Amino acid sequence: MQIKAPKNNDRYFWTLHSMEKMRFYGLSEQKVLGIIRRPQRKEEGIVKNTIAVMQPVSPKTDKDGKTTWKTEIWTMYQVKKNKGRKDLSELQKLLFREQLKIISAWRYPGVSPEHNPIPEEILRDICESNLK
Repeated sequence: MQIKAPKNNDRYFWTLHSMEKMRFYGLSEQKVLGIIRRPQRKEEGIVKNTIAVMQPVSPKTDKDGKTTWKTEIWTMYQVKKNKGRKDLSELQKLLFREQLKIISAWRYPGVSPEHNPIPEEILRDICESNLK
């Protein structure tokens, strides 16, 4: 199955790194946006001015009411203001005051620890792609 590459628009900007990771982990644009809209967990990203959000994959609730899962999907993004953009109409500026820059997306095997959701491999990839 081939996943269609997401397109940049007034609301979302997709980095090349995020598109490569989506393809690698088999994540669609709809899945990533769904995680951003309805995260189960939200944390400050390890990169300056970023947010990391997570949804578990196939969570199961036992008879005691405890929810468990074996895999998580994470997305890291940055909120950018659209105020200074001259290419937007006045209506677009009112509707889309912010643009989300989607930096990365990945699958985490297991349950990630609180306040440190980004694996070292992903951090290394992000740093390398920012140097290019």
